[in-house]
Amino acid sequence: MNPDIFKPCTESGHVIPPPPATKPNRTKSEQIKPELAQVVTDSKTGKSYSKGKLLGKGGFARCYEMTDLANNKMYAVKVIPQSRVSKPHQRDKITNEIELHKTLHHKHVVKFSHHFEDQDNIYIFLELCSRKSLAHIWKARHTLTDPEVRYYLRQIISGLKYLHNRGILHRDLKLGNFFVNDNMELRLGDFGLAAKLETVEQRKKTICGTPNYLAPEVLNRQGHGMESDVWSLGCVIYTLMCGNPPFETLDLKETYKCIKEVKYNLPSTLSPAAQKLISGILQKNPSDRLTLDQILNHQFFTKAFTPDKLPPSSCVMVPELNPPSPAKRFFTKMAKNLFGKKKSKGKQCDKSRQTFERLDSTLNQNLIQNPPCLSRPKSFIWVTKWVDYSNKYGFGYQLSDQNIGVLFNDGTHLSLYQPPSQPPLLLQWVKTDHALVMLFNNGTLQVNFYTDHTKIILCKSSDAYLLTYISRERVSFTYLLSMLSEMGCSAELRHRMRYVVQLLQHHTDS
Repeated sequence: MNPDIFKPCTESGHVIPPPPATKPNRTKSEQIKPELAQVVTDSKTGKSYSKGKLLGKGGFARCYEMTDLANNKMYAVKVIPQSRVSKPHQRDKITNEIELHKTLHHKHVVKFSHHFEDQDNIYIFLELCSRKSLAHIWKARHTLTDPEVRYYLRQIISGLKYLHNRGILHRDLKLGNFFVNDNMELRLGDFGLAAKLETVEQRKKTICGTPNYLAPEVLNRQGHGMESDVWSLGCVIYTLMCGNPPFETLDLKETYKCIKEVKYNLPSTLSPAAQKLISGILQKNPSDRLTLDQILNHQFFTKAFTPDKLPPSSCVMVPELNPPSPAKRFFTKMAKNLFGKKKSKGKQCDKSRQTFERLDSTLNQNLIQNPPCLSRPKSFIWVTKWVDYSNKYGFGYQLSDQNIGVLFNDGTHLSLYQPPSQPPLLLQWVKTDHALVMLFNNGTLQVNFYTDHTKIILCKSSDAYLLTYISRERVSFTYLLSMLSEMGCSAELRHRMRYVVQLLQHHTDS
């Protein structure tokens, strides 16, 4: 839980305008707050919890680390004094936050556990995020590298898409509300200002959120929509990359003026892709802003490396990140294309994996001849000629139906074909020590071996995988992959298949 989550500062979310600088006179009871007991007990369940260190505090609540004395499980507990919810609208606010948060279940949303209250306080038990928040990481680091920003941003967008798909607006996206657990996984939290998405006419016109992250339409009292959350996300990206919020000034009125006019500076030190991403998000007209999906498909993500995990040391220092080689990226994509996502629970995905695992073990059988051949399907297309000009332009190829394609170095594709046919497009290619490997957008995988010019083409027909082997004599043989996995094959085919299977298995498991 973020220690700064309740601390009044430029990052904290409030209803705007903020309170005056002069502090009002406080009563004696307000000045002396009762100390929270060392052990608190839920009268309904009988469970007791030991108070640990203070994680954060603010004008409305405090957050403590607490431990369940029955099983030593630790929580981040938001403690709200009953005196702070004495008025109906104050209690309604807390009730709404609890009722909304308890319905949320997503990998990148802080887990809600339970809550209870006694005569002194309301206790909200939440997932404990031991690495605190992005606000702490930002404070220690000042700026993050592009790969780190991509790493966190993917997780933020995943959680935010979940909220938006459920018709929920967060309305207070900022560094202090992105929590990081022990495994360096990000969680979106603090739903005190969250609200249901309404039509434009029904939207509340209240200006709420964090001053530096407010969208122009919110300041203009046009209401808060999904695009307003995206704007705040753009401010978060800018802050992580540049070291300060885009519209931050010494004067709040000047900050609002800059926001309304979308007046900010893009440092030349940012990469061109990062500049385009930020400018695509920070658009005055909400409809002109990039959507969450468009952000994920932006070249800032698609043309650069995103780490699978960050070391804990990155909370305080620049991490040493080693981007995977082009070959590893290729085989990762190839394995996902064939098998689906690693954690997929789909039956077809599991069936495909089992087929390849069985095939690998059966390849030890060295038969004199192969199983019976099948006739090639009419839709079967493979690469007959290719040329590698990647040192200047890209990779060109000709298909067996005479269609021609080029995959340029910048990722764009050119295809020359006769309508109505729509030939498959080359997604990626790589040269290993022994073969050229090509992956197409229809899932077809082709491996051309250098030494003897033999080829293996793996494609899917209906629910079955077909393997076509083109021999030295340029004679083709097509087999059911499941048949090969059961019966084995000849040494000639076995040697080449084992190479392909090992490539797939190695890069699927990595």
